[in-house]
Amino acid sequence: MLGHRALTLQDYTTILKRRWWIIAIPAIIFPIIGFGITFLVQPEYLSQTLVLVEQQKVPESYVKAVVTEDLNGRLATMKEQILSRSRLQPIIERFNLFANSKLSMDDRIDLTRKNIGIAPIQSEIARTNGLPGFYISFKASDPRTAQLVCGEIQSLFVSENLSDRAASAAGTTDFLKAQEADAKAKLDEQDEKLRKFQQTYVGKLPGAESSNINMLTTLNTQLDATTQALTRLEQNKSYLESMAALQQQNQTSPTGEHGTPQARETELQQLQAQEADLTSRYTEDYPDVVSVRRKIRELREQMAKAPAPVATPTASTPKLADSLGALQLRTQLRSMDQEIAMKKRDQASIQTQLHLYQERVASSPEVEEEYKSITRDNQTAQAFYDELRSKIQTAKMAVDLEKRQQGEQFRVMDEPNLPESPSSPKRPVYLAGGLAAGLFLGLLIVGSLEYLDTAVRTERDIWAFTKLPTLGVIGFNGQPEPVTSGRRWFRRKSPDLTAGAKPLMNAGG
Repeated sequence: MLGHRALTLQDYTTILKRRWWIIAIPAIIFPIIGFGITFLVQPEYLSQTLVLVEQQKVPESYVKAVVTEDLNGRLATMKEQILSRSRLQPIIERFNLFANSKLSMDDRIDLTRKNIGIAPIQSEIARTNGLPGFYISFKASDPRTAQLVCGEIQSLFVSENLSDRAASAAGTTDFLKAQEADAKAKLDEQDEKLRKFQQTYVGKLPGAESSNINMLTTLNTQLDATTQALTRLEQNKSYLESMAALQQQNQTSPTGEHGTPQARETELQQLQAQEADLTSRYTEDYPDVVSVRRKIRELREQMAKAPAPVATPTASTPKLADSLGALQLRTQLRSMDQEIAMKKRDQASIQTQLHLYQERVASSPEVEEEYKSITRDNQTAQAFYDELRSKIQTAKMAVDLEKRQQGEQFRVMDEPNLPESPSSPKRPVYLAGGLAAGLFLGLLIVGSLEYLDTAVRTERDIWAFTKLPTLGVIGFNGQPEPVTSGRRWFRRKSPDLTAGAKPLMNAGG
């Protein structure tokens, strides 16, 4: 059959009937070979364990975990740490892994890494496509070794998770404590600055304006009262001085102690002038006004009762009465001077205080701006310090949570199993592979033979070879084809078209 032309299903069927043995032989031999290879390959046993990730037992609303890194990232980090040389070499030496072959330690470590399997379990239910757990597996030539090594790797993951979380929590606490110390130093500095500012501008700070204004009003009232009292004292002093002068005049005049009518008239005029001055500033009921009017009334009564003066002078009054009256006046004048001096001191003190409070009220706006700036920095430092204190308390609870193993942790759900049968080589796989290889080889041989075969067997072959229509077909006479020396394996001699053929008749005959 010409293999160069397009083949139909009938052609494939014909080829299969004619050359089925070429396909069958490799399809039978190759699976047998594959099955035999399984006895030559060293068996490997797979031990596997399941580790689940348990969530924090205490609600995060009470104790917030300080380890917030995604579990996938932490698992990848732990995997790299556990598969490091420092972790694997003790396991290799303890269980004498891959010691039969003459391999270096680096090669043995690489083989151990390749035989370790870590398969995360992705879930659409747990924690929004989170990681509820993962499988750990290990392959070895001995089932017991595979189980023990798998258990060691599982223990490494569990202990590494606990130590990592505890170290993270402790590291967070130490970092926050260092930050707290810095924050406390800054807060103390701000407090000291605020204290000095308050001492420097005492009475000028915000909130003291109303008290300063009230003090100004009170001091103004006190100043007015002191000024009025001082004026009154000075008037009284003037009166006493005039009385002393009059008494001195009486002592030196020939009329004696009682004086002349001219002296009484002079005294009356002074009292009336004092009354006019007091009534111009005070009411009728003021004590000084009442006292002056009483003195005027008594003096007038004395002047009305006084006898008429005599032409010749009489004997003067005793000197003792004159000295006592002068002494009393001088004593009153000294007392009056002391009171006036005290009132002046009070007046000066009140004026000083008035200037002080006026200056406080005037400088309050400027001081308030600077005070706001200082208090703002102080409040910021205080808020930062309080926040750090709160975080430290949270971190301490998180550390205690990890120490009590109440946080997120790995729990072994299935202990490493002891394999009962090797995981490789898998005989069904080798059988299927041998069968597939045999079929492929047989089909390849048949295809090659058919492509190289130039024998003409059907009308379609004649048409493909000559491009001429077929006039007739001569059937096979049933005699076997003569054996020739040219027949070989997987090869045919070109057939003799005249052998056993009957004469052809043309289309017209």
